[in-house]
Amino acid sequence: MEHLKLESRHLRHFISLPFIWFMLIPLIILDITIEIYHHICFSLYGLKLINRGQYIKIDRYKLQYLTWLQKLNCMYCGYANGLLNYATVIAGETEKYWCGIKHEREKSFVKPKHHKDFLEYGDEKSFNKLKDN
Repeated sequence: MEHLKLESRHLRHFISLPFIWFMLIPLIILDITIEIYHHICFSLYGLKLINRGQYIKIDRYKLQYLTWLQKLNCMYCGYANGLLNYATVIAGETEKYWCGIKHEREKSFVKPKHHKDFLEYGDEKSFNKLKDN
């Protein structure tokens, strides 16, 4: 029974490979476009550039106990997850620049971490005070 579970797991992994690796194309497109946006718009807005190296970390390939395929997959995950985290920080800084207002409270909404310093939803007085500065 354990043998069948293992075979089934490997089959599911094999079937998912094209879907996982196909995502590399949109990730590369996102990477290029987010960098263009980041450098041009942040310069125009007077915002400090985000340090890419703090978010994208590809280091697990150095682990001797991983196979070459595991190392390749770890490189992909380090790039993909790091890039998405990096893009989220850039989007968050943009949101803070243009509209630092929290969303209306809903139990099912997961607040982004960068919203913690935003103005409260519906706080027109604070918004107008900030806008006038």
